[in-house]
Amino acid sequence: MDFWDKSLHELNGQQWEALCDGCGQCCRHKFEDEDTAEMLYTDVACRLFDQQNCRCSDYPNRRRRVPECMTIRSFHAGQYAWLPSTCAYRLRHEGKPLYDWHPLISGTPESVHDAGISVRGACVPESEVAEDDWPDHIIGAA
Repeated sequence: MDFWDKSLHELNGQQWEALCDGCGQCCRHKFEDEDTAEMLYTDVACRLFDQQNCRCSDYPNRRRRVPECMTIRSFHAGQYAWLPSTCAYRLRHEGKPLYDWHPLISGTPESVHDAGISVRGACVPESEVAEDDWPDHIIGAA
């Protein structure tokens, strides 16, 4: 059994981190619809988001620098719905397999970008958009 076929609580730290597909979708600012609890995504990226690499530019210190940053490892069951339906953490939480484009399956980190899943080049840095204007940048739901 490959480690990514295990349940999330069985993964060690290295396996947990390797499960990330590098899409960058979790680094976009989001709103939760108060009426439906649906997660609404914007095209505004966190100030630490490196758009070229689709990764956090300061991952070890992200929680200190961006206190509202999601810590997926500490999610309770209901919070996984906040992640995109393609997210490996959400898929594994739901007992579903990874997609063929996931780097662990394809063997290349570029497959997530080639499949059009990543937000590489598709975000606006938060420094370029006033926070009050973020709702104007909603692009869809999770």
